Amino acid sequence: MELPLITLTIRHRTTYRYHVPVSLGPHRLMLRPRESRDLHLLSSEIRVTPDAAVTWAHDVAGNAVATATFGVMTDRLIIDSFTVLELHAAAWPVFPIAASAISYPFRYADDDWTDLGAMTVQQYPDPAGRLGDWARGFVRSDPTDTLSLLKDLSNGVAAWVNYQSRDDEGTQAPVETLARGWGSCRDFAVLFAEAARSLGFGARIVSGYLHNPDRTLAGTDGAGSTHAWAEVYVPGAGWITFDPTNRSVGGFNLIPVAVARHIDQTTPVSGSFVGMTDAFRDLSVEVAVTS
Repeated sequence: MELPLITLTIRHRTTYRYHVPVSLGPHRLMLRPRESRDLHLLSSEIRVTPDAAVTWAHDVAGNAVATATFGVMTDRLIIDSFTVLELHAAAWPVFPIAASAISYPFRYADDDWTDLGAMTVQQYPDPAGRLGDWARGFVRSDPTDTLSLLKDLSNGVAAWVNYQSRDDEGTQAPVETLARGWGSCRDFAVLFAEAARSLGFGARIVSGYLHNPDRTLAGTDGAGSTHAWAEVYVPGAGWITFDPTNRSVGGFNLIPVAVARHIDQTTPVSGSFVGMTDAFRDLSVEVAVTS
């Protein structure tokens, strides 16, 4: 079946303002989408003001990481990312799960288990085991259908937690999200990934962009925005995309930029400055995803 092809343009601008000129330390930029069978980059450019020396590398997860190094003092830092890409992913994908993993619980092959490593380990403390207890509530029988379990778990996040956008940095711990009953897309993604890990799955966090042309999806106030979701490794199918914020499976409207064990490793822009303690003025982020 021929998949629909969408050409998208993404502009992502991050602006830091300072009351007085400061010296900028190196800044780490994760803004280039990850190419795959479903996503083809036509162009990708990063412009930095003031001028900076920009070098590129791939991190341990294969994400493209740029490092901007500055030689002048400034009272403003602007990082502009411009991307044009083609996206052709199925809205309702069929996953060729291996026979050995169709039913849960199953055992990963030794090599898979070794390579998944920390992706199977919970990253947040849960001394009382509350998250594990909550996740096991979605296991309907022993054995049970693996994909249905993961879908129920993803949908369960959205049923349990109310979506609430949050501009402040950081992510809530999963048990905190469960207790509060509200969270942002970051909190939804972390809760789902940690719950899947508590059940023995390998899971990773994904950050990137959400294409929302009809403006009906949670996680964005317009036609597109930055977004966070998760992927679970299932033998045969590989990494399956789950967006618990919007109760969706598959990445037909998602543009991944970074994958990681921990959400703190997917920050789009991070860096430092040297100056007076009250030098920082404000930060603004503008994102547009258009077709």
